[in-house]
Amino acid sequence: MYVLVVLFRLWMGGTGIYFYEDKNFQGRSYECSSDCPELSSHFSRCNSIRVEDGAWVVYERPHYMGYQYVLMRGEYPHYQSWNGFSDTIRSCRLIRHTSGRHRIRIYERPDFSGQMMEFSEDLANLQDRWRYRHVHSSHVQDGVWVFYEQPNYRGRQYLLGKGEYRRHADWGALHPSVGSIRRVVDF
Repeated sequence: MYVLVVLFRLWMGGTGIYFYEDKNFQGRSYECSSDCPELSSHFSRCNSIRVEDGAWVVYERPHYMGYQYVLMRGEYPHYQSWNGFSDTIRSCRLIRHTSGRHRIRIYERPDFSGQMMEFSEDLANLQDRWRYRHVHSSHVQDGVWVFYEQPNYRGRQYLLGKGEYRRHADWGALHPSVGSIRRVVDF
């Protein structure tokens, strides 16, 4: 029976995301293949994650609240490897994306005013191309993007799907600091 399950998973390309209570994929685990607003009944802490299929956003609190972490296909052997502040994960959501294209416009001021720049690639240090430390508004024209507060994809993360964000609060940020941007491409 185990061989059939493994073969089915390989044929299907993985089943989604696995949460482990201990570091390095040890201890009690939980497998998830769709959105889950409440994970605390499945595990008490999360110290490692393996993403086998798709791209996911995991949240520190139930019902998709609190700090968010965007995880693409790969292994995260300890919570610091996904930039986590603690071993608390309480909900997760599969990121859905239909187009292979990515295009985003960022603006110097709220309501799409001031200087504007358009990007279609990841940028590890936004200030290499954008002379401002802040982004006050954004328009995601294609794809799904992640804003990071600091350069090199560090700090708090904010997921932006297709649409208009007139102020930094619209993407959930307390401050307009954006140090790096990344496309969500793992589909």
